[in-house]
Amino acid sequence: MSKIKKIVLAYSGGLDTSVILNWLKEKYGAEVITYTANLGQGKPLDSIEDKAKNTGASKVYIEDLRKEFCLNYVLPALKAGAVYEGKYPLATALARPLITKGLIEIAKKEKAEAIAHGCSGKGNDQVRFEVTAKALNPEITILAPLREWELNSREEEVRYAKEHDIPLEIKEESPYSIDRNLWGVSIECGPLEDIGQEPPPESYQITSSPQDAPDEPTYVNVTFKEGVPCRLNGKEYELVSLIEKLNLVGGKNAVGRIDLIENRLIGIKSREIYEAPAAVILHYAHRELERLTLDKDTFRFKEIIAQKYSELVYDGLWHSSLRQALDGFVNQTQR
Repeated sequence: MSKIKKIVLAYSGGLDTSVILNWLKEKYGAEVITYTANLGQGKPLDSIEDKAKNTGASKVYIEDLRKEFCLNYVLPALKAGAVYEGKYPLATALARPLITKGLIEIAKKEKAEAIAHGCSGKGNDQVRFEVTAKALNPEITILAPLREWELNSREEEVRYAKEHDIPLEIKEESPYSIDRNLWGVSIECGPLEDIGQEPPPESYQITSSPQDAPDEPTYVNVTFKEGVPCRLNGKEYELVSLIEKLNLVGGKNAVGRIDLIENRLIGIKSREIYEAPAAVILHYAHRELERLTLDKDTFRFKEIIAQKYSELVYDGLWHSSLRQALDGFVNQTQR
């Protein structure tokens, strides 16, 4: 392998990617460029640039991809009815190919030989990043420090950060691993690993409990045009804004909580908690509308398509020829 001179790192500003940034520079003697995508994480990204540069990044890219995410990734999955194993609306799985596309584009622009991510060796995301990257650029080198380095715990990472003067905001450690975007929140680890216990109230991020939800019902009217949700209670919205509105309304009314024992693509089972108010509302409304508009055979066959589509997305095969072919069938049903 030729010497790596430039690396583009998928960067969140958290402990893992901050330590990875320094570790990559130290191990490869390379210039590290960070890339951060705004997908509606629910937290400000104002400090990301300063944090990355103070940690040693030569350049910092931050892109607002919320509109592209909703139109080009969420919307096709919604039209297809893609809900993994009947429950998970695929928020994280849909985000990964878009983030990877950004990494590859910046790598091309900067003439970087490699990209890097902060995914562990036990999760789905490592596969999603790497399969997508190779589909877009078969020649790119992919670095996965969490699978390679000698740091085996959070405590060791914190110690490394202090030894290398990496700026950190050390807060009380949450036992949960949380990933959030506009289409939903994924929550795992900590007390959730005991499948005999219900999720602790503090594990939820954006939804009220049924006990705290309003006693009076909230009525929501969603208008679709060719499979695209375009109006909410008669008022026209861009897709990003419509999803944001439904997340607020649904979350307040305890809609969108999902507790799932999930078959991961790497072959293990995992308990996952999801919050997806807008996704649950829109998938339900869209499916009920299709009951009215599709003939029996098309409706039943589309159920089969929905399952396969969800599996392809979950398994990181967004760029597969089969998924793209399924879009052709799905779009025909939405006219």
